[in-house]
Amino acid sequence: MTFTTTYTVPIADINYGGHLGNDRPLALFNEARVQLLKSLGYTEIDIGGGRGIIMVESGVRYLKEVFHNDLLQIEVAVSELAEKKFVLDYQIARLPAQEPVLAGFTVFLGFDYEKRAVARLPQSFSEALRIFQSDVP
Repeated sequence: MTFTTTYTVPIADINYGGHLGNDRPLALFNEARVQLLKSLGYTEIDIGGGRGIIMVESGVRYLKEVFHNDLLQIEVAVSELAEKKFVLDYQIARLPAQEPVLAGFTVFLGFDYEKRAVARLPQSFSEALRIFQSDVP
């Protein structure tokens, strides 16, 4: 299953080359991730059990230029889920043509912000991701 949201590119995302700045895809990933977590009843700092998540790795593939006022569709999918970590994959397309413009991933660990240490993902959170991942109602 994928979570889908849209994003209209503001002028602040455009660099001196006249297209999306190379740092902006992570902000797009972040926005989509925050919305996905909210749809599941969580936030990045509260996934239950006094835990949050922390990003430990990311990657971006730039496929096409993106311009001011482009309407983008961002799709997020869970591609890996383990005891302490999960991976989200992103596909971004320009609408209305569904033209792929960006792709990427982010890797997260469960994190206890009070102890400042990696922690297991709470079972309820893992189960919510597993259900989302498998598209089981």
